[in-house]
Amino acid sequence: MFEHLQESIESYLGFISGNIFIQALIVVIGAGLFALAFDRVVVAWVRRQATRTTANIDDELVGYLHRPLFYSVLLLGLSSAIMLLRLPEQALSPVFSVLYSIALVIWAQFFLRITRLILRGFASNPDRAELLHSKTLPLFENLASILIVGIAIYYLFVSWNIDMTAWLASAGIVGIAVGFAAKDTLANLFSGVFIMADAPYKIGDFVVLDAGERGEITKIGIRSTRLLTRDDVEVTVPNAVMGNTKIINESGGHHEKFRIRVQICVAYGSDIDRVRDILTTIGNSEPSTCGDPEPRVRFRRFGTSGLDFELLCWIDKPVLRGRILDRLNSAVYKSFIEAGIEIPYFKQDVYIKEIPSR
Repeated sequence: MFEHLQESIESYLGFISGNIFIQALIVVIGAGLFALAFDRVVVAWVRRQATRTTANIDDELVGYLHRPLFYSVLLLGLSSAIMLLRLPEQALSPVFSVLYSIALVIWAQFFLRITRLILRGFASNPDRAELLHSKTLPLFENLASILIVGIAIYYLFVSWNIDMTAWLASAGIVGIAVGFAAKDTLANLFSGVFIMADAPYKIGDFVVLDAGERGEITKIGIRSTRLLTRDDVEVTVPNAVMGNTKIINESGGHHEKFRIRVQICVAYGSDIDRVRDILTTIGNSEPSTCGDPEPRVRFRRFGTSGLDFELLCWIDKPVLRGRILDRLNSAVYKSFIEAGIEIPYFKQDVYIKEIPSR
């Protein structure tokens, strides 16, 4: 019985050793079983280890990695099986080019996903990279995608024995021409990137441009920045201009509070202590002014027509400046009339020494 079994095994082995198609089929089946076992055992074990950590990036990394590894093992098995078939060179080269192209597409997709995962991880934690945050994330994702796809296309052409020298030279010439033609657009693009990275202002801030426009930032785009003025007029400014001009951010600093100045002039001979008390009371009684810092009064100078004072008050937002100045000016005027404090106005006295004779 054992002799009969041994003879059967030897006959099967002889049949297999003499048939290259059976050998190739066995290699393909073995590669598939190995890939399946690797995915179900090794990758599953790594996935369980990743779930024990507090970070989520390793879980997603393992989830993205198992598919290209599985198909890579299958493609290696197919390559080995094709080598066993001993095909002619004319047929072998395009077959390997096809397999190489499939592997290239699979791994390019993996790198696209993992790059987006890493970039979003850095963007969610701005302490790691100041240049990368939620506003600049789409730009970096697009740049990374273009780079990965470009490298994949280059090696795809190489796998098919296509000479890329002429293509690269043509792309360089076209790039130079496009750069000169779209220099203003590129300037706005790079300025927009630096504005988003440096963050001299953000959406909702009240800024004053060097040209005199004042308004709220409503949108920061790649090409331009938009602000809404107090007249409800939207102004669109190219980022190249925003990056090369002086901008006063009234909402910047340690907090959004803004100091307003009420300038008052009283006549010479007025009781300055009384003036100071009235102005301090007005600043403290206005409900829209901040208690910290508290309002204060400053005697600035001896003017040409009177004594110049300033009432300094802080408000919560710069947008409230106009309406609060209106209320404070009205309160100062009414209080000075009640207290009998004169508010001088500019006037000139003309003295005639003599009337010329006719």
